[in-house]
Amino acid sequence: MSQTPQDPAGTTHQFQNFASQSQPEKTGPNIGLIVGIVAVVAVVAILVIALMMM
Repeated sequence: MSQTPQDPAGTTHQFQNFASQSQPEKTGPNIGLIVGIVAVVAVVAILVIALMMM
């Protein structure tokens, strides 16, 4: 009872269909980038205030 091994990733046809799908374009602001910029500005402001109080 020997069986041919199955590709765990599926068939080549399934992979080609997956690869040919286009990624949806992002619309709107990138929240991670905005949060990162705000965090950097806050840290710089805290450092400036700390240096001015010395």
